[in-house]
Amino acid sequence: MPEASAASKPARVNLRTPDVMAAVQAQVESHYRSEIVERLRLSGGALTCEGVTVRLAKQFGFCYGVERAIDLAYAAAKVFQDRRLFILGEIIHNPEVNEQIVALGIKNLLGKDKEAEIRDLRAEDVVIVPAFGTDVVTLGRIKEVGCQIVDTTCGDVMSVWKRVRQNASDDVTSIIHGKASHEETKATASRAVVGGKGHYLVVLTLADTDYVCEYIRKGGDKAAFLAKFPGAYSEGFDPDLHLRRVGVANQTTMLRGETEEVQRRVEAAMRDRDGAERARESFRFFDTICGATQERQDALKEMMESPMDLLLVIGGYNSSNTSHLAEMGEAKLPTYFIRNAGRLESRQRIVHFDQHAKQEVTTDNWLPERPLIVGLTAGASCPNNLIEETILRLYELHGVGAEQLLGPPVAGN
Repeated sequence: MPEASAASKPARVNLRTPDVMAAVQAQVESHYRSEIVERLRLSGGALTCEGVTVRLAKQFGFCYGVERAIDLAYAAAKVFQDRRLFILGEIIHNPEVNEQIVALGIKNLLGKDKEAEIRDLRAEDVVIVPAFGTDVVTLGRIKEVGCQIVDTTCGDVMSVWKRVRQNASDDVTSIIHGKASHEETKATASRAVVGGKGHYLVVLTLADTDYVCEYIRKGGDKAAFLAKFPGAYSEGFDPDLHLRRVGVANQTTMLRGETEEVQRRVEAAMRDRDGAERARESFRFFDTICGATQERQDALKEMMESPMDLLLVIGGYNSSNTSHLAEMGEAKLPTYFIRNAGRLESRQRIVHFDQHAKQEVTTDNWLPERPLIVGLTAGASCPNNLIEETILRLYELHGVGAEQLLGPPVAGN
C-alpha cells in the first residue's frame, strides 16, 4: 500500500457549515421525526385511547452521539457528492438507519474481504468512521492511502481510549468489561496496546470476572485461562505476568451496575493478594459508562416502578445498550425485544429477539385484554419514527387509527 506524503494529506473540511447543516437537519427530520413521539413528550409520556395506555420512558431513542454521527454522514454525502464514500461497518446498530446510509450512496467498507476493499481505496475517496470508532490498524491503513476521513466517533468512547492508553503507558493491563466481538470494544482494545507496551483482557460476565479474580488470588493453569478467553486478550498476554497491575475499563454501553460490580470484585481480589495499601498502586478504575446509556437505564427503572402489563423494547438486535434495556425489563415483567413494528404480527402473535437463543422467536397470546398498560422504550440507536410505527401498530391491533390518536394539535407543538 503506497504511503501518503505530507503534501498529499487531505485538507480539513468543515462539514458543519450553517447551509449544509440546515439541509441535513431537514433531511434527517424527514427520515426519522415522529409527531406522535413529540406529543407524548409534551403530554408527560403517556397516551390512553380505547382502553390501551402506552407509557414511554422519559429517556429513550437517539442520543447526542448517534445524532452527531448521522448528521456527519448525511453532511458528507452532500459535501462530497463527486467522490466515492465508504463507511467502516455500520454507523450505528440499527438496520433501518443503516439502510438509509446505504441509500445516500455510502458503501460499507467492511465486507467479507476487508483487506481487498481497503486496498482498493484511492486518495480521493472519503471514509466515514462510525460512532463506535475503529481499531488503530484499520485507521492507520486508511490514513496511509490519504483518504478524506470523516470521524464520527462518540466522545464517550474516546474518553475510554484515553484511559486505556494511559494504562498502556504505565504498564497497566486493561481489564475491559464488554463484548470482545463488539466494534467499540475492538477499537478500545487496540488502544490498550501502544508503543509495544500494555495488555488487555475482555470480560463479559460476572462469572468471567470471578474466574479472573480467582486467578489473581491463587494463580492457576495458564493454558486453561487463555483457553477460556479466546480472542479476548492481547498478543503475548500472560496472566502470570500481566495481572500484576490492572485497570478496569468498559464498553460504554454496558449496565452501570454490572460494570461497577466487575470493578468491586477485581479490586477485592487485588486487595486480597497485595494488601490494601499496595492495591492502591496495583489497581485503578475510571467511570466511563456513557451518560446517555445510563439515562435510558435509569428512566426505564423509574417507569417500571409503576404497574404495567408488558414492555416493548425497540432497537437493533446487535445493539448493546438496547439489549441491556431488554435484560432489565425481562427481570421485572413480560418483555419483548423487537426490531420494528412489523414484528407485532397480530394480537395473538409477536416475533421478538431471544437474547439467550440469539435468534428471533415467536410468542403466541402475548397481548392481554383491555384495559392494558404497555411500557415502551428504545435504545440510543433507535429513531423516533420506528417508535411511532410501533405505537401505531399497537393501537391498530385494537382498531384505533392514527387520526384518532393524533386528534387536535397540541398547543406549542
